[in-house]
Amino acid sequence: MQVINFQPPQKYRPDIMFTNKDEEIILIVEVKAQKPETELNRQSAIYQLKTYLQNIKPDIPFGMLVDLEEINIFALNNDQEIENLISLRTNDILSNYDPESPHKRIFDFYLETLIKSWLRDLSYHWNSDTPPAYNELAKIGLLPLLEGGHTYIQENLGDDTLH
Repeated sequence: MQVINFQPPQKYRPDIMFTNKDEEIILIVEVKAQKPETELNRQSAIYQLKTYLQNIKPDIPFGMLVDLEEINIFALNNDQEIENLISLRTNDILSNYDPESPHKRIFDFYLETLIKSWLRDLSYHWNSDTPPAYNELAKIGLLPLLEGGHTYIQENLGDDTLH
């Protein structure tokens, strides 16, 4: 079983981490199963993602913020500022894994599950030879890093470990 310890405890807990085939963290995902009600809420979520990218481990190339409307993929630039590389419509991506998802209420855990399904499809092509946003992710350099990789979720087991 793969275990990643966070230091200091309980400070940085992204919803999903994705490692490449060499077990290097290449993507941190923050999932918000709600629509951002204000720009301030959205900026707060982006700031949280930026904090993860700057502090969990140096040189994590990508961060993803998922809400019910958009999937945004970010990277830190040379000045350590977060830069939005691409925005995708959440329903356009996730309806490939649950065609009813645009028409029903989605909660955090299920949204995470759908995002993991998409990431695994990009990594292993279990559902499609060309998963949603395949070409867009190739253009920003994320797609080749996903190939053969793995998803990890944060579990609360009494200490800060990621399984």
